[in-house]
Amino acid sequence: MIALIQRVTEASVRVDDETVGAIGPGLLALVAVEPDDGEKQTRRMLERLLGYRVFSDEQGRMNRSLTDTGGGLLLVSQFTLAADTAKGSRPSFTSAASPEHARHWFDRLVDLARETHPGVEIGRFGAHMVVSLVNDGPVTFWLHAR
Repeated sequence: MIALIQRVTEASVRVDDETVGAIGPGLLALVAVEPDDGEKQTRRMLERLLGYRVFSDEQGRMNRSLTDTGGGLLLVSQFTLAADTAKGSRPSFTSAASPEHARHWFDRLVDLARETHPGVEIGRFGAHMVVSLVNDGPVTFWLHAR
């Protein structure tokens, strides 16, 4: 499982001119599921999302996690993160999970996140989404849970 996380002051997802998810300060996580992902990778990704220290402490150092701050978490499925871009000028998506597999494990990530952390919002799986964000820093990291 792959996640591109961005520390944000706010972020939202719109589908067909309807806001389907929005947060204030917290993390926007664009998430891709890979073919071999399962419970282990899903739990590890949630652990990383909630525990990764990207928020400033009193000294201005990135020492606080989403769990520490209680910020929002906006989870958005994005299979393109799993693309193979090594050759040519067009991405290959053979390294991304099938839509059925991806939906199952993305939904599982959402369920686990909602059981563990307040303020979890989501996009709409498989929809054309418009994601808006204000990146705070900017702070952006690529996480991989294997």
